Amino acid sequence: MLPYEHVIFIEKESKISVYRQIAISIINAIRNGTLKPGTHLPGSRELSKTLGVHRKTVIAAYQELEAQDWIVVFPRKYVAVSTCIPLLKPRSWSPANQLKAYKNELSIPFRVVEESSEVMPAPDFMINDGRPDVRISPINDLLKTYRTLTYRKHAIKDAHIGTAQGTLKLREQLVTYLSETRGLNISTDNLLITHGAQMSIYLASQLLLDSSASIITGKPNYQIANRTFKETGAKIIEVNVDDNGIDVTAIEKICRKKNIRAVYVIPHHHYPTTVTLSVERRMKLLALSQQFSFAIIEDDYDYDYHYTSSPYLPLASAGHSGNVIYIGSFSKMLDPSLRVGFMVAPKNFIAQCTALRSIIDVGGDGYMQNALAILIKEGELKRHLKKAKKIYHHRRDFLDALLKEKLHPYISYTLPTGGMAIYIKLLPKYRVNGLKELHLLRIVKVYQGQNAFRFGFASMNEEELKTAVDTLENTLERNKFS
Repeated sequence: MLPYEHVIFIEKESKISVYRQIAISIINAIRNGTLKPGTHLPGSRELSKTLGVHRKTVIAAYQELEAQDWIVVFPRKYVAVSTCIPLLKPRSWSPANQLKAYKNELSIPFRVVEESSEVMPAPDFMINDGRPDVRISPINDLLKTYRTLTYRKHAIKDAHIGTAQGTLKLREQLVTYLSETRGLNISTDNLLITHGAQMSIYLASQLLLDSSASIITGKPNYQIANRTFKETGAKIIEVNVDDNGIDVTAIEKICRKKNIRAVYVIPHHHYPTTVTLSVERRMKLLALSQQFSFAIIEDDYDYDYHYTSSPYLPLASAGHSGNVIYIGSFSKMLDPSLRVGFMVAPKNFIAQCTALRSIIDVGGDGYMQNALAILIKEGELKRHLKKAKKIYHHRRDFLDALLKEKLHPYISYTLPTGGMAIYIKLLPKYRVNGLKELHLLRIVKVYQGQNAFRFGFASMNEEELKTAVDTLENTLERNKFS
């Protein structure tokens, strides 16, 4: 009789269940010719004794093999390898390698994509880069509406229609909402609903850019956007960002020397510096777009939070010839894990973005989109933003007072007029990379080149803000990160 203890290998430390390890071993033995078609296998009692496992484990393995037609089971008679399996050429086999196949690397050539930074374990306390406080978000109302829709026949049908571009209900509500809040004159054909703003950036860059193209971005800039542009093969030309936003005069000089395909701009609370693009520069950038025929990718992720004045209207609301691609997101209003964003662009560009998106993603969550549409229609989103702005405004001012009281010997910053974060620079004798080593506190976004970091205040209450500032003060008092 075949020594099955040397054919079937079981690793107790493996994450693969024992019955599946038995099944995999038998399949491999059939494939490499060790077990021929028609070969009788041991009964479940005998094999369980040989392998030192429970009989039910062997029965489960045989059931798995029978379901896949590798074996045939004749109750109370015998178990045999199926005769319907094509004869396979015997080959050498290492059972350890078979069970650990995915511990090997793929040896076939493939395109390498720049990897994002390593995911760190969550510390006791964290300063994020500017996120909403989910504790005050109307997520519960949104989820209640979501659940309600899954029980209604007509709502189930609506949730599965037109999701490639975004459900019609949400696009209809957004036409009104964006007109009232941002002055955009659009129709439902000009809207694409995406899984967050990043998908919109990706789709736009894939259609606009290639290895022969150049795109202008701010310096510093939103690094994930830069990575997205880089993956197209396009050349990224960085232009400095000062207190009035991206340097539009520098953009003009570049355009006079070379062909520019697109300019990526964050007009409100630029990421990471939090500055706002001035009205004069907005007007000039629009004029340059017309003159030199480049697209403007306007990432207005943080439009909704202004505390001391009304926001400037988007570039997309001004007169232009359709060369402004406007991007926004609901993640900054509700919760970062709620991946619902939108793109506004001419109808022909939206159609192509929809076609490209359908290759990798057949459509969004129709129930969530329609639930969000109801939230907008009933005015709940506006009520939430009104409440959130009041709370975040207070937290910004509270943090401002803490920074001036406790950290003024170590830092400099300009208080932003809105948004959810403050961009803080350390004085030269203190090095920001030293703050990355804190054990009790983690700072999510650190910029070594600018010796700065983002302090997201919106998601923290007063006690949490005080704890974070106290930790920073104690650290900076003890060390000069030279």
